[in-house]
Amino acid sequence: MAGKRTFRQISSVLLHIFVTLFALLMIYPLLWMFSSSFKDTSEIFVNAHQLIPTHFKFSNYTNGFKGFAGISFSVFFKNSFIITILSVVGTVISSTLVAYGFARIRFKGAAFWFACMMMTMMLPSEVLIIPQYIFFQKINWINTFLPLIVPSFFGGAFFIFLLVQFLRGIPRELDESATIDGCGVFSIFIRILVPLLVPPIITVSIFKFYWTWDDFFSPLLYLNSPKLATVSLAIKNFSDPTMQTDWGAMFAMSVLSLVPILAVFIAFQKYIVEGISTTGLKG
Repeated sequence: MAGKRTFRQISSVLLHIFVTLFALLMIYPLLWMFSSSFKDTSEIFVNAHQLIPTHFKFSNYTNGFKGFAGISFSVFFKNSFIITILSVVGTVISSTLVAYGFARIRFKGAAFWFACMMMTMMLPSEVLIIPQYIFFQKINWINTFLPLIVPSFFGGAFFIFLLVQFLRGIPRELDESATIDGCGVFSIFIRILVPLLVPPIITVSIFKFYWTWDDFFSPLLYLNSPKLATVSLAIKNFSDPTMQTDWGAMFAMSVLSLVPILAVFIAFQKYIVEGISTTGLKG
């Protein structure tokens, strides 16, 4: 018994060492970026292996926040928050309503339409770029936030599937009891099911927040004016091939761009686990 206990202890220690080293390997790029945000531009790539700066240059944050072309970085943060928050709201409302229809309302062709919806997940986004751009150009939405926000109000296949699986795990007896008490279809949805859908709704919100906040290609495609640029697009604009790039300020703004993501994750991480782990379980 003593030998087995010793073996388990050694195995546990080795496992913790391996996990710690792997975690450090995964987090090293973030540590390097954070360290570089306090370095002078001339030092960043010369002493790239050195995480602790020789001289801390806190002015990188003030210089970076000044932005470029006379536009403060606060404008870019505001643009990103507007696009992200409205996209999250649109995705949650539309995806929840569609999921409720698929999971709870019986209608002709439900299985067929659900299959069509699921097949859109296999459609490469590259296929849609040109048709969508032409469509948005025809209705004069280019160089506005509308192409980045309005599509979110038509749901997302992945989020609808996630919510449908959760709804299927909620007993239908709740709906029947509410119907006996005089609730209609919409009342059942608002009063009975939405409170039970809080964990997956928060999970959907977090994922949509991450994906929209980090999106670089869509703002690059639809936004031409510097005043409308998002944070990801503005950080890219710090790199100027025609002149010397202020890498210190660029990394400083990159660090600040991670603050909302980290804040959301820390505040709602328990809902991510709960929303995913309970999806698809039968009640």
